[in-house]
Amino acid sequence: MEFDTVKALHIIFVVSWFAGLFYIVRLFIYHTEAQDKSDTEREILSRQFEIMESRLWWVITTPAMILTIVFGTWMIVLSHEYYLNAPWMHIKLGFVGILIIYHFVCQRIMLHLKRGKFRWKSGALRIWNELATLSLVAIVFIVVFKTNMNWWKGIVGFFAVAIGLMILIKLYKRTRRIS
Repeated sequence: MEFDTVKALHIIFVVSWFAGLFYIVRLFIYHTEAQDKSDTEREILSRQFEIMESRLWWVITTPAMILTIVFGTWMIVLSHEYYLNAPWMHIKLGFVGILIIYHFVCQRIMLHLKRGKFRWKSGALRIWNELATLSLVAIVFIVVFKTNMNWWKGIVGFFAVAIGLMILIKLYKRTRRIS
């Protein structure tokens, strides 16, 4: 397979993986909030969320993560002299490592929810969801700007996005309390 085909497949599975990571935490939030409903509603909703979480996780998110890693590794093998000597790639792989840990923490949360253990509040899950967003922003900027990246602007931009997301979460919480 030629490099561009491998790269295209890598990008497709990255998008699929992130879609799964973003949606799974939304399901965790709804699943957690369903616990405040009446007994009948809680039972029906919890059962439905468990089905949705399981299907999303095992049919889309985890296979997409595996294929992202497979095609990303394949790209490195095809152009190992370039990628292994590129400092930006080492930083990107650091963020990928964070995402892999994030992935397995999400899996653990899902398994806890299935057992009826609700250790995370919905607000904490909303903040947790932003870690994947921040990782995505960092990876995209690193890959797009590579060695031409002005690191100072990149770091400021990264933290500006983080602060902006925190402000939006607080505003959302405030408007939610009012309604």
